[in-house]
Amino acid sequence: MTVFTVRHVTRYHYRRPVRFGEHRVMFRPRDSADQRLIHAGLRVTPAPIAVRWIHDVFGNCVTLVDVGRPAAELRFESLIRLEHTPQGGPEVETDAGALSFPFAYGADEAADLAPTMAMQYPDDTVRRWARRFLRSGRPTETGRLLMTLCFAIHESFAYARRSEHGTQPPAVTLARRRGTCRDFALLMIEALRSLGFAARFVSGYVYVPDRDDPGVLGGGSTHAWAQVYLPGAGWVEFDPTNGIVGNRDLIRVAVARTPGQAGSPANTDSPSSAPVVTLTATLMPAKSSASPAKVPLSGVA
Repeated sequence: MTVFTVRHVTRYHYRRPVRFGEHRVMFRPRDSADQRLIHAGLRVTPAPIAVRWIHDVFGNCVTLVDVGRPAAELRFESLIRLEHTPQGGPEVETDAGALSFPFAYGADEAADLAPTMAMQYPDDTVRRWARRFLRSGRPTETGRLLMTLCFAIHESFAYARRSEHGTQPPAVTLARRRGTCRDFALLMIEALRSLGFAARFVSGYVYVPDRDDPGVLGGGSTHAWAQVYLPGAGWVEFDPTNGIVGNRDLIRVAVARTPGQAGSPANTDSPSSAPVVTLTATLMPAKSSASPAKVPLSGVA
């Protein structure tokens, strides 16, 4: 078990003061058996006139922030600390009936999973690409299928940061063979949905042991990956950007059916005022210990 500390700063710079609408901020990690939240704090500048918290339809914790006065800069700084336990790697346990593909979800599960099984971007190019990973004329080992597809994106596509909000359609990512972590996550999700899997989008952070390490991509900012639902195992993490299976080095903040539901740009009352956005996120292990209370905390109240 490792205790991670994440400091995240997002700044929106405008050429002139603008009035802000209500902001929806997702920064509080999802509590689970593999990650336990110890502390979460948020500082907003200018100071908000109202802050409240809700849980959205996916169970994500959303902070609603109302900034009361116009400003030329809006700054969000969050500091979180949590215990993280790696689990769910390549040897993940699934029900016997789901060890080979194709398989069917149970009726009760299928009813709730249906929205995450429907493609957001129906496209024959993506369908054909996904079927390349199936064995012809016989069942395909489910674990092998998922890992092969994940590793194919990791090994065959070029990672490229893009500051613009949003994701490329999966067919565009396939054609260009390059994209961001969110593009790769969406491609894997849509490919799996085309085969009949339930899959969803995850937003959070990835720990990069060495900021100069070219082997881990997506650090220094928010990160995106996919989850696939497997009977007997539940939602299993797949990070096609880094070829990670399971939650190793991944911190979940939000899950959603589509990327757009996991975050949005700053909201203003002046649509013509496009901001310059800068974002930095620093994730580091505070201490590997069973006594996280001894880990010092500073920065955000």
